[in-house]
Amino acid sequence: MIKTNAGDKPGLKTINSGAAAVDIGSTMHMAAVNPDSDESPVRAFGTFTQNLHELAEWFQSCGVTSVAMESTGVYWIPAFEILQKHGFEVILVNARYAKNVPGRKTDVSDAGWLRQLHSYGLLRGSFRPAAEIATLRAYLRQRERLVEYAAAHIQHMQKALMEMNLQLHHVVSDITGATGMRIIRAIAAGERDPDALAALRDVRCHSSIETIRASLIGNDRDEHVFALKQSLELYDFYQEKMLECDRKLEAAISDLTVLAEHPLSNLPRARTKTKQVNAPSFDVRAALYGVLGVDLTQIHGLGPSLALKLIGECGSDLQAWPSAKHFTSWLCLAPGNKISGGKLLSSRTRRSSSRAAALLRLAAVTIGRSDTALGALYRRLAARIGKQKAVTATARKIAVLFYNTLRFGMIYRDPGAAAYDERHRGRVLANLQRRAKSLGYSLAPAPASGYVS
Repeated sequence: MIKTNAGDKPGLKTINSGAAAVDIGSTMHMAAVNPDSDESPVRAFGTFTQNLHELAEWFQSCGVTSVAMESTGVYWIPAFEILQKHGFEVILVNARYAKNVPGRKTDVSDAGWLRQLHSYGLLRGSFRPAAEIATLRAYLRQRERLVEYAAAHIQHMQKALMEMNLQLHHVVSDITGATGMRIIRAIAAGERDPDALAALRDVRCHSSIETIRASLIGNDRDEHVFALKQSLELYDFYQEKMLECDRKLEAAISDLTVLAEHPLSNLPRARTKTKQVNAPSFDVRAALYGVLGVDLTQIHGLGPSLALKLIGECGSDLQAWPSAKHFTSWLCLAPGNKISGGKLLSSRTRRSSSRAAALLRLAAVTIGRSDTALGALYRRLAARIGKQKAVTATARKIAVLFYNTLRFGMIYRDPGAAAYDERHRGRVLANLQRRAKSLGYSLAPAPASGYVS
């Protein structure tokens, strides 16, 4: 007969007697320990820092070794970090996999149920990268927010120009480019002469001085100029904050480089020299190569900024996933396997809020127009199963290449769209020949002349 603790269900073996659980809340955390270790196995604690230290001390007095908690908003972060500092093994659990019994939804029962599942070893912790990668990820997400804030003020500047009937955005591709920013700063400084403003045109601008001059004759009302000035000041403010964030990012990557240093002399030649919009101010490609020893940008669709974001979301070694199939399943890019009665009911991919999956989908959309093997794959799938499914399948292919490059040091070399199409044609032809042979026929090439007289 299997021995169980008091309150545990018979027939299930307790494999983690030092298990505890915390039901996270915004103003109160409900904690539960083994009923054999304390007379009051479920207690409530506040969310102030002192309360969290008291929670950790209570866990230590009860002999707790491992703690499970649900990932609720951002409220779990302080408790997670403080419990880790006290030496506990803390796992973060997806609430979807730890639902309580229907009709018994209270904080007390939630905490006890979570502890009970954890004591049986039925809970699986969510992925959380190492401390260095978590720091890098925090800086990347902060920078992403700054980019969004700056983009809002670009729209405000364009609105102010439109209210002044200055059609600058129709004659330059980007009002935050060299020509656009020179003209906007001059207008904010008080310049109104269209000839003087058009003379600020950059030599690389495709529009002529005459076209730019015609677009800069407008209605200069004071309230519109005031709105333009404030939007420009706020845009510049966020640009400065982005530079500060870049310095933090560079320092965080340098700390990783010390752990795994690789000579930059072996860095492969860059596929493209075009600088991405809103890219960090330092050489991200070289910094990543110093950490990883591989150049992720050789994979088509992965630019330096996107590769850096993927490292921040997934880590630098991917050892948390035993294989590429596990990795793509975690990203919700692999087909589902909803099976009942031996019949496949659905193979749709699961919905996901993963930032890494969104980045890979973005790379798949970008690569669909390129003359590469991955681009040819996307176009072939889009014609057969639709663009939405083609994006998912191509994103999964990029994820596999990303995984194999990081885990095994694979060097990716693109065979080209023509080579991919030829290989696909060979597979289709071999399949047709095999099917014809099974039916007692053989295939022969059509006559070169086309028509037989």
